[in-house]
Amino acid sequence: MARGTQHIRKRPRADASRVAKRGRRKANTQESELFFERLRGSAKWVFVFLALVFGLGFVLFGVGSGSSGIGDVLRNQFNFGGGSTSVGDLQKKTREHPSDAAAWRDLGSRLATDGKTDESIAAWERYTALRPKDDTGLRQLAGLLTTRARDLQTQAQLASYQAQSVAGTTFQPAATTPLGRAFADPSGLQDPVSQAVVNLANQKATEAYSKLSTVQKKAVATYRKLIASDPADPTLQIQLADASLNSGDTATAVAAYKKFLKLAPDDPLAPAVRKQLKQLAASASASQATSTG
Repeated sequence: MARGTQHIRKRPRADASRVAKRGRRKANTQESELFFERLRGSAKWVFVFLALVFGLGFVLFGVGSGSSGIGDVLRNQFNFGGGSTSVGDLQKKTREHPSDAAAWRDLGSRLATDGKTDESIAAWERYTALRPKDDTGLRQLAGLLTTRARDLQTQAQLASYQAQSVAGTTFQPAATTPLGRAFADPSGLQDPVSQAVVNLANQKATEAYSKLSTVQKKAVATYRKLIASDPADPTLQIQLADASLNSGDTATAVAAYKKFLKLAPDDPLAPAVRKQLKQLAASASASQATSTG
């Protein structure tokens, strides 16, 4: 027992300096952990704040997106930050300064951007009247007229189709029945509902075709002006040909198509133009044969 006790007493004690160092390291580790915990806690709110700022920036100003945000809307409405001038301000400027070509150009561009094609055409017509030698303005006007003609043609065709589909079919009884035969007789019964729909559709078609004819003639005149300043541009020749053909001016269309082939015989559109010329020639021959017969 004494020997065992003696052995315990002789066991060397730990170095006090090393114990103190381990204690300091442990304390430092604990403090570091507490520091990083506090840092993470603070960073969480920083991240929340940054996310909130980015989100508001995305919504208000369109940050990180390809589309306009509320900031752009505010700038457009209230001209914040030097944004584009409103349509109302541009219209006011043209009223106050009707000879200011730049004001009409800016108004025409803005109206075209807003999808107001008819109003934009009117503004560009005023601009080109003030600046008749500005090819850029003429090209803008020609493009708008061509687009408007295409839209009006679609409207007219739809209205005509509506009139044809409604006439005598929608609200009338079968033509094989006695009542149906009575409705089919022009001097007999008439369905007032279907007749009203047909009349409205015919009116729309007539108005659309009337506007279409006016717009097409304006497009032809505009392309003529462009060609007068640049007669060697094959693109203008084919644009004039298409516009003339749509307006019913076949002679001008044929001359312009031939001029296009002369200027650009190897153009990818040349085969289609040659085919179109053959069809027009065949149609003219058939019409002549019918008239003489």
